[in-house]
Amino acid sequence: MTTEMAQAAAEGYRSGCQIARRVSEEWAATNVFCAACDSDRVLPTRANTKAIDFRCPNCSSGYQLKAGRKWSERRVPDAGYAAMMSAIASDNVPNLLVLQYTPQWRVYNLLLVPSFLFSASAIEKRRPLSATARRAGWIGCNILLGALPDLGKVRIVDAGNIIKPHAVREQYQRLRPLANVLPEIRGWTLDVLRTIQSLNRSNFMLADVYAFDKNLGELHPNNQNIRAKIRQQLQVLRDFDIISFLGNGRYALRN
Repeated sequence: MTTEMAQAAAEGYRSGCQIARRVSEEWAATNVFCAACDSDRVLPTRANTKAIDFRCPNCSSGYQLKAGRKWSERRVPDAGYAAMMSAIASDNVPNLLVLQYTPQWRVYNLLLVPSFLFSASAIEKRRPLSATARRAGWIGCNILLGALPDLGKVRIVDAGNIIKPHAVREQYQRLRPLANVLPEIRGWTLDVLRTIQSLNRSNFMLADVYAFDKNLGELHPNNQNIRAKIRQQLQVLRDFDIISFLGNGRYALRN
């Protein structure tokens, strides 16, 4: 992998957006590997393929690329809100690649969010477009990266430094059991995991997580037994070896 991007890929294009898209997609086609298997490349999909820009030739995992010079680990603009919520409910969201490049056309950051890390609580509904807009009434959305657990944000390039593929795949595979959780339940699992990570310590108490019951209740207003749901999700995270039970209400986040 190299962080240098080929400007020549956009030869003949004048629009800044088109140039950025062509250069970033060309770079990804020659540098990005599949995190879900041992394939050292992903292939571009046909033009205008909805939501999926690349697909692994070995395991068929899909990837969507979002690229730009600006960088935010809080939110990423996405397409239609209804389409995104439908994709989450049907477990049909591709892996997300968020790429930041420098004015000198070098990749500075590349973040991977696995497809099974998306939940309704991580999607922000935008205001409808005004009546004078070409697509009046259309409602877009933002992906709230800040609402995802840190473990779910897999770094491939970090401040210009390339992370070795085996480390990327190891982190991806550690989280992969979450793909077995039904989409309607997975949001709870991810929100509890994010809550645990927000404590910023490896060992914690059940009471520490209970302290966030109001926040979790606001994210899941249809559930009236928040603390029971917290305990249930701690069991799920234990079964996936993400946390350990130490006894007497004590837990540990596994390295």
